[in-house]
Amino acid sequence: MSSAPLEGLRVIDFTRVLAGPHCTKALRDLGAQVTKIEPPSGDLGRVSLPHIGDMGLYYVQQNAGKRNLSIDLNWAEAREIVIDLCRNADVIVENFRPGTLKRFGLAYEDVRAFNPKVVYASLSGYGQTTSWRNRPAFAPTVQAETGLTAIVEEHFGNALSEPRGDACSHADVYTGLQGVIAILAALNHRSRTGEGQHVDVSMAATMLSVNERAGAQLSGIDTDGEPIALSANESHIFELSDGRRLTIAGSPIYSPMFSRYCAMMRRNDLLADPRYATAKLRRQNLPSLLAEIRSWLTTFSDLELLQAQVSEAGLAVGRVRTVREFAESEWVKEWGAVVEVEDRAGNTTRMPGNPWHFSESELPLPGVPAFQGEHNEEILRENNVPDSRITDLQQRKVLLSRRSPVGAYD
Repeated sequence: MSSAPLEGLRVIDFTRVLAGPHCTKALRDLGAQVTKIEPPSGDLGRVSLPHIGDMGLYYVQQNAGKRNLSIDLNWAEAREIVIDLCRNADVIVENFRPGTLKRFGLAYEDVRAFNPKVVYASLSGYGQTTSWRNRPAFAPTVQAETGLTAIVEEHFGNALSEPRGDACSHADVYTGLQGVIAILAALNHRSRTGEGQHVDVSMAATMLSVNERAGAQLSGIDTDGEPIALSANESHIFELSDGRRLTIAGSPIYSPMFSRYCAMMRRNDLLADPRYATAKLRRQNLPSLLAEIRSWLTTFSDLELLQAQVSEAGLAVGRVRTVREFAESEWVKEWGAVVEVEDRAGNTTRMPGNPWHFSESELPLPGVPAFQGEHNEEILRENNVPDSRITDLQQRKVLLSRRSPVGAYD
């Protein structure tokens, strides 16, 4: 096995909370050396619950393995130090509101002047140059603006006592991953041309690009009762006689799926049932159709036998599990999908592992989450800052170093 795919890549990480840290964590886990620049107030993720010792597990998940320099950029000498770090960077990632780093002389135009080969990625809600660029952007608001919340509301209909958005921060996570894709593309461009460039990644544009139903919704075409986009969003939850819950991918309302459901149950008689002759009728008579499926499911006590019959009809079935239940599955152990990470309190904590296996590259081991400013001295010495100056910066609190985040767990 050879070294990790991104070994030797130097990344300066100005990001905080989720979209940016998720991006740079992926780069780190692919072998890059990531140096996180953290302000004195600290990354908000550090105080997110739950926590072990002095570590918020939200922060651990997104930042383990990164080196940490905590420095106050309001000081001119701090800016000089960070600018020197950026001189040798291959990649810089930031997810502030557009224009924030310009105030510190660290915008792309500033860095390009002394490091023209740098790949500089900016992750923001609405991009760097649009009329919405200065709007604050968090996952729930971007998801509301771009249609996801409306999809969720339509999906649940009257099943909720009050309207709710999605439970996960998709806009942040997907934007982080789109940032990785764009950075790798820009690095490939640099390897061919020698040119660095600025990569502008928008959360709002990301949410449109990852919405597999967007094309159908934008068309405005009436599907006459048929679910759109292969009906995945109308997959139902069923319960076996022993209480285990499962879902079968695809809605029986959707005509191609209805025939598969009938084949799965070996009930071709339902194909001729006038109640289910069209998608509109199947939607109107959905309770009776679901009752047929539920009745059939009660004949199974062995999930493997059920899975075989479902697969035979070209459908897929999956158990409804919690994350903790899934972590105990044999598959998770086989893949290494959950790993033990040092919690900095004398023990380890479980975290998601890598989603990739490489045939010819060896990925780094799970990283250790850094305390704020843990690598201040190491990073500055590498940058030829004398010990006397480091001590002076520490005494004047230009450099910060602490185990517990500000205001944590009050």
